[in-house]
Amino acid sequence: MNFDEIIDRRGTHSVKWDMMEKIYGVPADSGIAMWVADMDFRPPAAVQKAVEDMAAHGIYGYFGDDRAYLDAIRWWMATRHGWEVEPDWIFTTAGLVNGAALCIEAYTKPGDGVVLMTPVYHAFARVIKASGRRVVECELVGEGGRYKPDFDAWDAQMTGEERLFILCSPHNPGGRVWTAEELRGVADFCKRHDLVLVSDEIHHDLVFPGHNHIPMPLAAPDILDRLVMMTATTKTFNIAGAHIGNVIIPDPTLRKAFAGRMMALGISPNSFGVMMATAAYSDDGAQWVDALLTYLDGNRRLFDEGVNAIPGLASMRLEATYLAWVDFARTGMEREEFLDRVEKQAQIAVNHGPTFGKGGENFLRFNIATPRARVAEAVERLQRAFRDLQ
Repeated sequence: MNFDEIIDRRGTHSVKWDMMEKIYGVPADSGIAMWVADMDFRPPAAVQKAVEDMAAHGIYGYFGDDRAYLDAIRWWMATRHGWEVEPDWIFTTAGLVNGAALCIEAYTKPGDGVVLMTPVYHAFARVIKASGRRVVECELVGEGGRYKPDFDAWDAQMTGEERLFILCSPHNPGGRVWTAEELRGVADFCKRHDLVLVSDEIHHDLVFPGHNHIPMPLAAPDILDRLVMMTATTKTFNIAGAHIGNVIIPDPTLRKAFAGRMMALGISPNSFGVMMATAAYSDDGAQWVDALLTYLDGNRRLFDEGVNAIPGLASMRLEATYLAWVDFARTGMEREEFLDRVEKQAQIAVNHGPTFGKGGENFLRFNIATPRARVAEAVERLQRAFRDLQ
């Protein structure tokens, strides 16, 4: 659990590090990659051992007998989240973007509207558009330095042609942990407008002290007949390359429709992903996550203190995730200017706010799940790049 160790990921086919020069023009040799949402830490030792054991065995055939894997998922959801899951509710997808795409295919038709609370994780809009559906952006309200839903305004937007609502809980990129009241509000909204609710809870383990994530089935048990839950080990344990996710569906009618799309597309899990996930959802994995959260909380404080000291910049206080959402609106700069300062002068690769939809225009997203020395270096570079404002 040495999160301070600097691990050179360059030249390892890492999207985050090996593609930042091509995509953002940030030099590979001197830049800091703070965009793609994976961490620069090794996973728990139990996960590493599972991979090493498979490699030592040396035969990589089709995976079978998923009892231990399903038991591990159920144990984790019960012990960490207080949510009892039945084994026949669980589907395994090639990650949760794939899970969201399958939900779109299973529960909507081309031309239907799919509702997003924006700004929100950019891959949702990408798969919605690629499938021939319409993105319906319900913009969140910024109030007191955090996002809140505006159900009255959203009600007025609905046309009756919407079929699906994708919720990001906890929220990416704003870092909100939605309250029980807000989650019930989402459930009621979906009932009012006859929407299937897909609750993407991939960041549910990455919640900071003082905040409590509530799984949607516990916040609104009356929504189970239209609820699809999505969870994963990938963000929690930094194994995104395993491309494995859990789509958990309590309702039999929704399960049947989803299973039909899985069957039609011939989707089945890869053995490495299953073994890594099984090893992660364990006592060893739980201890690692607890230590990780303490470390990330320190990174969060360091980043926010340094960035918020720059006049005109405002980093939303994270309640969950490791993705800092920084507002540059009060600098008075056009987006091209503050981007130039971040990417060309500070040489930091970050996610651009407009890709997250309405409300993201003046923001950049910074990934702080990296050794603390690198976070400190990023803060120093930003302070130099904006020194004329100080």
